[in-house]
Amino acid sequence: MLRDTIFSPAFGNRPSCLVGREGVLKGLCEGLQTAPGRKERSTVLLGQRGSGKTVLLWELAERASELGFVVATPTIVSEGMLARIVEKIQDAGSHFVVDVAPRISGGSFGAFGFEVGLEFSRDVQETKSEQFKLTQLARKLSGQGRGILILVDQLQANSVDVRELVSVYQELVGEGLDVALVMAGLPGAVSATLNDRVLTFLNRANKVTLGPLPSLDVEAFYSDAFERRGVGIAPEQISRATEATKGSPYLMQLVGHGLVLRANEGGLVSDEAFDEAIGAAGREFENDVCETTLAALSDMDVNFLRAMVVDGEQSTTAGVAERLGVTTDYAQKYRKRLIDAGVIESAGWGRIRICVPLLADYLRGER
Repeated sequence: MLRDTIFSPAFGNRPSCLVGREGVLKGLCEGLQTAPGRKERSTVLLGQRGSGKTVLLWELAERASELGFVVATPTIVSEGMLARIVEKIQDAGSHFVVDVAPRISGGSFGAFGFEVGLEFSRDVQETKSEQFKLTQLARKLSGQGRGILILVDQLQANSVDVRELVSVYQELVGEGLDVALVMAGLPGAVSATLNDRVLTFLNRANKVTLGPLPSLDVEAFYSDAFERRGVGIAPEQISRATEATKGSPYLMQLVGHGLVLRANEGGLVSDEAFDEAIGAAGREFENDVCETTLAALSDMDVNFLRAMVVDGEQSTTAGVAERLGVTTDYAQKYRKRLIDAGVIESAGWGRIRICVPLLADYLRGER
C-alpha cells in the first residue's frame, strides 16, 4: 500500500496544491492592495461544507503576509473571539514595530497605551475593552505603514462576538486606518448575519461564492498528482474520478486519497479497487457533508428536498407544493430558505435543483 503524501481529506487541512481557486485568491489579494476603506477590503466568502473555505483563508493569510500585512490568522467564531484576534495581531506584528523612544522604567511611553512594541501597559490590559485594544493596534501599525488583515472562519448568525468585531471594524474604516476583513461561512449563516441590523454595512461588502471546481482543473491536478506519487491511473479512470468529485474540493481529496491507498505495490489501481475508492469516498462525504447539512435543516426543509428528488435533476416549486399538499405560496417560503442556506439553487425560470454534491442521491437512497 502506498503512503498518501498529496491528499489531505479532512476539513480545514491544507492540501499540497490548491485547485481551481487561483482566480479567487488573486482577486482577494488585489483587493488588499486597494486603498483603505474600499469595498474589496471587506469580503464575505460563501460556500457549503467541503467547498474549501478554511483552506482559502489560510492560503490568503500566507499571501497577505508576503504582501506585508499583519495577519490575524483564521479565527473561529466563539466567545472571546475578539481577544484572540488582538493576541494574534500582537504576535504577528511585533517584529514590524520600531519604538523610537526609550522605555520609561515602571511606566508607559506610548501614546496609545503600549509599554514596548505591541504590548499594552498593565492599566490598558486590565481596564480597557478588546475593541479599544484593537483600535490602538490598528492606529500604531497604520502609523508605521503596516496594514492589518483579520480572517474569520465559521461565521455564525446573530453572534455577539461578530457584531462587536464588525462594529469596531467599521469605526476603523471610518478613521481611514489600513485594515481589511475577510469572513467565511455557510450561505445560511451568512444570510442571517447580513440581515442583522447591526451588520447592514456588510451588505456593501464584496461577496464571493465558492462554486464547483472546474473539471479541467481537477483532471489536470489528478494527472499530475498521481504521476508524481507513482500511481498508474488510466486516462479513462482519471476522467471517471474527476466526474465523481462533482466539483467538490473535499470530495476531490477523498477520491484521490482512496485511489492512492488502493494502488498495488506496482502503483496500479485495478478496476475493482477503483470502484471501491469511489464508493468509499462517496460514503464518507455523505456522512460528513450530506448528513450534517440535513441535520441543520428543519423537518419541513427536509421534506421539501425529499419531494424534489422524485423529479430527477430539476423541480418546480409548484410541483413540490402539490406533492407536499401545500399551497405554492407556502412552498415558496421554504424554497427561499433552502436557497439562502445554499442547499438548492435556481435552475432557470421557475425551476430549482439541489446543489450540494451527492445530496440528491443520498436522499433517494434514504427513501
